[in-house]
Amino acid sequence: QVQLVESGGGLVQAGGSLRLSCAASGRTISGYAMGWFRQVPGKEREFVAGITWNGDGIYYSGFVKGRFTVSRDNAKNTVYLQMNKLEPEDTAVYSCAAAQGVVPTTFSTEYDYWGQGTQVNVSS
Repeated sequence: QVQLVESGGGLVQAGGSLRLSCAASGRTISGYAMGWFRQVPGKEREFVAGITWNGDGIYYSGFVKGRFTVSRDNAKNTVYLQMNKLEPEDTAVYSCAAAQGVVPTTFSTEYDYWGQGTQVNVSS
């Protein structure tokens, strides 16, 4: 079992930055691809970014547009999402997830473990 806990969310003005962290426990995540997803009420969860087990492969959704950076530190069992130039449309609950395998997928159903999420609010 892998437990995931996100942190770093909050309220920020448009154009600002936040750094989300996803701390894992119970098992090392070095063998897992990791993904970040977000969800707003009434909408489906959507893929934001993913990173391969060793960090060599990184994937982003189109709406990121170079504003976000995903990274991981397997020694600390933690994954990060640096978000810059935030827009009101980025307001959502952000969750991290772990998938057994090498490459992260955009499909949430492919992930085995999920955190509870952290709320990000971007004001205009």
